[in-house]
Amino acid sequence: MRYLFIFILLILNSCKGQKEVTTNKEKSVGENDDRITLLVQDNYSGSDIPESIIIKDAKSLKSFYSKINRTRKPGLPVPEIDFTQEMILVYSSGKMTSNKKMELTFKDETIDQLVLEIEIKKLDVDSNTFINPFGVYKLPLIKKKIIVKSFK
Repeated sequence: MRYLFIFILLILNSCKGQKEVTTNKEKSVGENDDRITLLVQDNYSGSDIPESIIIKDAKSLKSFYSKINRTRKPGLPVPEIDFTQEMILVYSSGKMTSNKKMELTFKDETIDQLVLEIEIKKLDVDSNTFINPFGVYKLPLIKKKIIVKSFK
């Protein structure tokens, strides 16, 4: 009976240790930064070249969604954004193979600019399918210049 209790205690402690390692890894990636929120990420942006778009009004946001929803039935829903406090950053990485994934993280912030970094990570999937991925991110409304750097 004593050995069973020790065995169960050992298993419970080992499970908790694995959970903490995963949490620390997620935080180090930078995706969980409270200044940026991923709203939508999809594989077809309609753009073959890398581009970043800052959207600060509802009309521009609806225009962007009408562009990406041309070939989708039903289309992606337009998110509700309070443009008095928030703005949208859309990043399209252009044409790439589907065995890659993009992640947006904060790189640096100064008095007059905010530097974001797009990192393209290779996945363990073998695929030669071409996609045009994009991400729609919500940021607090700032007057700083936003620079998006891409690392492949």
